[in-house]
Amino acid sequence: MNETTRRTFAKETLGSLLTMSLLETIFAEDLLAAEIKPITARWMAEVEAMSQELKGKKLPQRVWQKQMERLLNQVDLPDLLKFLDFDKLTRNIQFQERGERSVRAKFPEVEGLPKDLVFGHQIFALRKGRSVVPHGHNNMATSFIVLRGEFHGRHYDRLEDDRKTMIIKPTIDRQFGPGEYSTISDHKNNVHWFKATSETAFIFNIHVLDLNALSGVRNGRIYVDPNGEQLSGGRIRARKLKTAEAFKLYG
Repeated sequence: MNETTRRTFAKETLGSLLTMSLLETIFAEDLLAAEIKPITARWMAEVEAMSQELKGKKLPQRVWQKQMERLLNQVDLPDLLKFLDFDKLTRNIQFQERGERSVRAKFPEVEGLPKDLVFGHQIFALRKGRSVVPHGHNNMATSFIVLRGEFHGRHYDRLEDDRKTMIIKPTIDRQFGPGEYSTISDHKNNVHWFKATSETAFIFNIHVLDLNALSGVRNGRIYVDPNGEQLSGGRIRARKLKTAEAFKLYG
């Protein structure tokens, strides 16, 4: 082997070793994912800033909904899935016989995103024909974006309450696919119902609780039967349900 050939061989070998070393470093430190994370991290940071304003009463609930819808419209869905480590999180998931399985995603530590967030978050996982059963909330605002699969989504404005019933009026009734979204608050689209129409379906939920901390009203779900008495103007008198009956009827 002459000197020129030796130099070429050594250069190519060293280049290959450096390439392998770099690839090992990238995969070991997850640098490929790190290149993607800042996109959604910045998005999450904006959600956090808005949620702080909402909780601090600097932002009305309806305005928060509009701003959340603007942000949801900008989501890079593949990036969000990587940020949530969706495939790993759902690889061996055990679906519920009725209703949804709730999975908590742990956000990666990235610059610009606080560790202690005002907003809560979870992924709902459902099999075909199972539902996030119809319910409303008190003292809370939330948003949903479909991560994978298809849903039939229905929303209702909550007009009146008494001890046994709730007067509601349909506002949304359509199919939701990946990347599609909706929002709710005490003032708009408060009652919601998502039924999975694909073999499996996943929806990401962001929520802000205790918007009126002095009210003493609990944040929990208020289950209702939207197939109730039809009233004038498209309104429905929906019977309030106990948890077991709600899941038996709609889960």
